[in-house]
Amino acid sequence: MKTLDKRRKEILWAIIQSHVELNVPIGSMLVHKRYSIDVSPATIRNIMVTLEDMGYIAQPHTSAGRVPTEEGYKFYVDMLMNEQDFTMSTILSEELAAGLRGTERNSTILIKEAARTLSDYTQCLALITPPNRVGIIMKRIKFIRFESRKALVLIIAEDGTINNRVIHLDNEHSQQQLDEAAAMLSRKFHGLPIERIAEKLAYQLYKDKQVYNELIESLISYCNDISMHQAERFPFHDIAGTSNLLDFATLGQIKEILRAIENKEFMLTLLRELNSAEGTRVLVGMKNILPAMSELSMVISTYSGYLATGGAVGIIGPTRMNYRELIPVVDQTAKALTDILSES
Repeated sequence: MKTLDKRRKEILWAIIQSHVELNVPIGSMLVHKRYSIDVSPATIRNIMVTLEDMGYIAQPHTSAGRVPTEEGYKFYVDMLMNEQDFTMSTILSEELAAGLRGTERNSTILIKEAARTLSDYTQCLALITPPNRVGIIMKRIKFIRFESRKALVLIIAEDGTINNRVIHLDNEHSQQQLDEAAAMLSRKFHGLPIERIAEKLAYQLYKDKQVYNELIESLISYCNDISMHQAERFPFHDIAGTSNLLDFATLGQIKEILRAIENKEFMLTLLRELNSAEGTRVLVGMKNILPAMSELSMVISTYSGYLATGGAVGIIGPTRMNYRELIPVVDQTAKALTDILSES
């Protein structure tokens, strides 16, 4: 693509912004009326022909106005990102952050709510990846007597998440014995990553010959299962707004997108795209990820938090989306998540 001079940039900007707002082919008279460009409609028409030759706009049919191409949108987004020509109203930003702060401080629930909120604000499909945890950090262990030879084991993490499982025991234990075992294990392992607890429990089992051994054996197995689940879990914590696809995607695209969301290989490819983002960025046209997404775009921003880095939040919408309004919404959602998770 050739470099555009100031006048051509001005005309291209006017065409794209008008198309985003009106969703119709844009003609020279419309550009002349909507924007204070100090040239005649005839001159604008000549510049539009040049922009078409350069691949930034296209004419759907003879005598129609022009619409932006994927390359045109890429140029437009680059201008937005380089010039930071987008803002979000303070009221909207505070409203979004307040809504997330009102959510229970459980990271899983928070991220689910963030996806729903982002989808509602943008009317797009919202995707959020979980943060890459340093490891589930154990806060407390609790055993609850379930039946005569069963107990419910709860592992409460520092971030508020709770893992639980019913374990089967060969011997009967009173609730007092279970409480004593939980208190002892909580003291020993508070603040440790879950994967290290299994190692230390194995040593504890070898060292101590007491009534707690049976509980410890069950706990070793459970900790190993949690660690394996963390390593292999599906890459997305939450997806929201699939119904919004009806507003901008064809039925064929919707089927392909929903089928792809269920495909682990596709999601891992998309995950790599998300996690390679630094700050906020935009993918205009996504046919390299999935052919059915050739007329769709993604806005992505990364977030982090206490004991976690590398999570990403994004939206998928039409290439014609209003980037100027939606980029700051995604950006502010990521910042709000970072603030809330860092405080947790």
